Amino acid sequence: MRGRLRWMIVAVLVAVLLPVGLYSYRRTLTETHELLDGRLAQSARTLDVLIQHAGIDTVRKPDQGALVVPIIGRKAEEQLMHGRTYESEVGYQVFDMHGRMRLATANLAELPLPRTPISGFENYSFNDYGWRVFTLVDDISGVVIRMGERDDSRRDITHALWFDLGLPLLLGLPLLALLVGWAVRRGLLPLQRLTQALASRSPGNRQPIQLERAPQELQPVVAALNTQLERLEDALERERRFSADVAHELRTPLASTMIHLDGALSTHVPPDTKAALISAQSGLLRLARRIEQLLALARLEAGAAAGQRSEIDLVVVAMNVIDELVPLLGESGVDFAFAEHDESLKVMGNEAALAALLRNLIENAMHHVPAGGHVQLSLGRTADAAVIEVVDNGPGIPAERRASVFARFHREASSSGDGYGLGLSIVQRAAQLHDATIELLDGPFGRGLRVRVAIPTSTTATPLHS
Repeated sequence: MRGRLRWMIVAVLVAVLLPVGLYSYRRTLTETHELLDGRLAQSARTLDVLIQHAGIDTVRKPDQGALVVPIIGRKAEEQLMHGRTYESEVGYQVFDMHGRMRLATANLAELPLPRTPISGFENYSFNDYGWRVFTLVDDISGVVIRMGERDDSRRDITHALWFDLGLPLLLGLPLLALLVGWAVRRGLLPLQRLTQALASRSPGNRQPIQLERAPQELQPVVAALNTQLERLEDALERERRFSADVAHELRTPLASTMIHLDGALSTHVPPDTKAALISAQSGLLRLARRIEQLLALARLEAGAAAGQRSEIDLVVVAMNVIDELVPLLGESGVDFAFAEHDESLKVMGNEAALAALLRNLIENAMHHVPAGGHVQLSLGRTADAAVIEVVDNGPGIPAERRASVFARFHREASSSGDGYGLGLSIVQRAAQLHDATIELLDGPFGRGLRVRVAIPTSTTATPLHS
């Protein structure tokens, strides 16, 4: 915006100043030429008045020929006068009514008189110069006076006008652009402060944005932003409360039903009834797992994990997740291995979100590996990231379908078990909250899948990106 405003203002100034400058130059040039022409006419009339008082014969007798007034050259003129006086660039002629020259300056002595002289201005080319000549025909005194000025003298004045009018414009425009840029930058400082206030705002912060000395035009924007932020926080809070309420309302009856089923299975019941109870128990277990996944995804989407980052040891989080999954690992018949690179691997993040990421990575791998297969979790570190890798020797995922597996409720045909296609969605959301990258790669043994998550390492506690 600063750049656009600066260049638009400069372009408008150029569009206005250039035509105004050209118009001013043309007007000044016209006025200058008129002034110079007036000077020629005035000089001719002054000389005519002097001749009238003295008489043409007093100036020079006809039989004496023309009196030629010597004119020194420009260099001699500059040396003599210590500066330029333009003496060599002006001259005059005086003729009687018979066309005989009586008086002239040396630089115009050879300029012929027209057959029929007429008072007025004319242009001549004479002795490699152009001349502007004013002719005055005075029938009363019986003389024709011609007063001339060289064109190069006028061109010097024109160049001086170009210089005087153009140089300030050429030098002033860059300076004006700098000043306009500074003024625009100063004028947009409130917007920059507003941007900084929004960028530094932590999730869950309900304090309204305050801008000191905010311009009147920006105050309605700040007020509208504060209103929208308050509504957004209210909506997120309702979602968080809804997730918590759903978790409480669903877990309690599910737990109670599981207890009753366990009690019923511990009694002597007919085989058909026992099989039905076992099937109902299995269905409830799948329902409980699905509810847990949906609630985890809802909490992540609502930004429940988007609080301040704290230092988390990934090794400890991974060990806790593995402890939770021990019963599932034992029942699956899958060979699971955990290979940590160091005794500890510290990152800045949210423990609940990272635990959900690890848990769903492991479960997703187990759902794609048949009994007797292998799943390995490894933790490592690069120069700027902590790396989580989960490798399995299942059928893998073709490269052309890997981008679609992060969609919710998407299940691959090779998936087994009671998965619902939410695991990788939860992994993706948890990774987004930590600015992490996810890669789905080929397994190292010619088959299977290798999921690689790289979490940028940081030494400062900054808000997670919700």
